[in-house]
Amino acid sequence: MSPQSAPPPPLPPPLLIGCAAGFSGDRVDAASAVVDTLVARGGPAFLIFETLAERTLALAQLRRRADPEAGYEPLLDAMLRPVLARCLAHGIRIVSNFGAANPPAAARLIQRMAAELGLAAPRIAVVWGDDVSGPGLRPALRAELGAVLDGLAVVSANAYIGAEPIADALNAGAQIVVCGRVADPSLAVGPALAHFGWARDDWARLGAATMAGHLLECGGQVCGGYFADPGFKEVPDLASLGYPIATLYADGHCSIGKADGTGGMVTTATVKEQLLYELHDPVAYLTPDVVADIGAARVEEIAANQVALHGVCGHARPDTLKVNVCHEGGWLAEGEISYAGPRAEGRARLAAEVLRQRLPQLELRVDLIGVLSVLADDAGRLQAQTPAGEAKDVRLRVAASHADKAQAERLCREVTALYTCGPAGGGGVRTTLTARLNTLSCLLPRSLVQTGFTMLEDL
Repeated sequence: MSPQSAPPPPLPPPLLIGCAAGFSGDRVDAASAVVDTLVARGGPAFLIFETLAERTLALAQLRRRADPEAGYEPLLDAMLRPVLARCLAHGIRIVSNFGAANPPAAARLIQRMAAELGLAAPRIAVVWGDDVSGPGLRPALRAELGAVLDGLAVVSANAYIGAEPIADALNAGAQIVVCGRVADPSLAVGPALAHFGWARDDWARLGAATMAGHLLECGGQVCGGYFADPGFKEVPDLASLGYPIATLYADGHCSIGKADGTGGMVTTATVKEQLLYELHDPVAYLTPDVVADIGAARVEEIAANQVALHGVCGHARPDTLKVNVCHEGGWLAEGEISYAGPRAEGRARLAAEVLRQRLPQLELRVDLIGVLSVLADDAGRLQAQTPAGEAKDVRLRVAASHADKAQAERLCREVTALYTCGPAGGGGVRTTLTARLNTLSCLLPRSLVQTGFTMLEDL
């Protein structure tokens, strides 16, 4: 057979990617059903955990300050230990950002976990490059943020990096890839790049894989979580909500389903809601890997709890990377007290007025939980404009922030004093004082942010 008539090489088989967490603090029992389903279906498969948000990372940095071996996802052991042996035995590779502020420490924990389970040491890769808080990049950050940066106590500065170091680590034989601040969809794009061997500038396929990752990244949300609305949007067996599994194909399109034997549902409606979640521009969704475009996308139910996504395309990735700079922001004080029975709302409003008069140096946020809270505002304008009603079960919440810890603590003391110094019948006081973190965002040239991976044994 002549070279001209040789058949094209066979396409790689479809890739399964299951997601077992959508945020730090998510359910730790979700992974088991996902892994069971991946094992039952067979073929190449990945398990991802998405556990990182902006504030989550800053809090992780604070924990690392206190303990150099801390700073990763606090629930890492509880999430991973029950499924680690099965994943390794069945060739299911694991990719996650549960490294947070300390990916090397997270990798060492997984190594110890494997040893305690009597498993052969897995090959663990640690992705680096997202931390841009070092002195070398300080001038670039200041050029973007201005002199305001000089007066801040910076806790962390992290760039949203992309899928390439994940793919490189997988191509080098990593069974587990531990990341810090990579973009959420990149947790799926990296495995797709490694499995299908796509070019790093194949924007159409990268765009499609990015939206597959976007559907996965919030865990149970695409399976009916954060969707249910009784009488309007019914979700079966929400208490046993399943977590999603995507099937990616060589041409880039995907289908989305959920773990077998679990509650919830995957429908065109749940997929559309998640597809549009946090999408600032449907035809220009900026990520480190690609500018994804769902302007011509379509969803199609192809089976029960199975929805296909077609028509996603992509454009050349941005020349910049988003950076979040978290800094110390003073103190947040909160206090709550309950009033019940006749004229409870009037007593709660009077208690709030007592606090305003006692704490003129603080700007108080007042919420009448059960009457006016979610729709209230920090300045109290809506509360002042809303006449007192006859609610008989009201929880008063008052909050204030201040740079001086001692000033913030005064709120906690004054709420406690309402027991005997405030209106009749107050009870159930709770107060908290929390160090506050604030965030600034900017863009850095991609060329300034060097990324890569290192195998744990080489660290």
